[in-house]
Amino acid sequence: MKTGCLSFILFFISFYSSAQDSLLNMLDADIPIEREHVTNAFKSTRVIMSHSIEHVGAGALDFRILHRFGMFSMGLPGAFGFDKASMRIGLDYGISKRLMIGIGRSTFKEEADAFAKYRLFWQTKGKYRMPFTIELVSGITVYGTPWEFPDRKNYFSSRIAYYHQLIVGRKFSDRLSIQGGPVVVHRNFVEHADEPNDIYSCEIGGRIKLTKRFSVNADYFYIFPNQLPETATMPLSLGVDIETGGHVFQLHITNASAMSERALITETTGKWSKGNLGFGFNLSRVFTIYDKQNHQKPKLTNPQNF
Repeated sequence: MKTGCLSFILFFISFYSSAQDSLLNMLDADIPIEREHVTNAFKSTRVIMSHSIEHVGAGALDFRILHRFGMFSMGLPGAFGFDKASMRIGLDYGISKRLMIGIGRSTFKEEADAFAKYRLFWQTKGKYRMPFTIELVSGITVYGTPWEFPDRKNYFSSRIAYYHQLIVGRKFSDRLSIQGGPVVVHRNFVEHADEPNDIYSCEIGGRIKLTKRFSVNADYFYIFPNQLPETATMPLSLGVDIETGGHVFQLHITNASAMSERALITETTGKWSKGNLGFGFNLSRVFTIYDKQNHQKPKLTNPQNF
């Protein structure tokens, strides 16, 4: 699997060399730029769990609710997981066409998070094309649950973790989009001395669009071995996206309960083979806060950003 992840990245690097030649030819030629940015690779800024290569439009605010029920394996006494739930409420804002930021709060370990997402390269079509999109995401998380060992000296910095994700993606057609790339999570504090502070993984995700407003999505995080306890498992999620005007509903089945990158990668323990799966959904509602093109603040509207 590690080889497959690296092969995926190398596959897009091979595209990069051809794209670079096209860019150099464009710079050398004294002619107008003939290109068009590729949009709507995904219906949302999240594939399911992972960030996608999509952005909130410049001047738009995305109000997001992420909800995860408990595991089906809890059986009838736990209403097959529906008696237990965790959620995250967040706000994402598009500063420009290439830069967006976001903040959120999760019930899982009472965790707060913030991130910035920047589009380094944007897939384009036309005479001078860039064959893929490259995104860089950096975030910070802080959990707020009481100290597990309050008698010892504890530091606030021990609550903090960081993550960095490089996403390489391509919209191959109107129906198929695929992305992937490395993710590193740094935890300031770990409980076990033999457990590293830095955890390396690789995300792979994709979408198959079936109708104008309906698609099937999947994403998977491969965590490189010998980093986490044996109880840790790989987060795998399968679901559908449904667009209804200003809302995007993402319904899915997953073995992960957490929603921040730190907790998702380091604390997932559910096993698909044992039925440790739960139902979840992401709900997105986008508002236009500032119309940068017309330099005015309009009323809240229903923009089609995805």
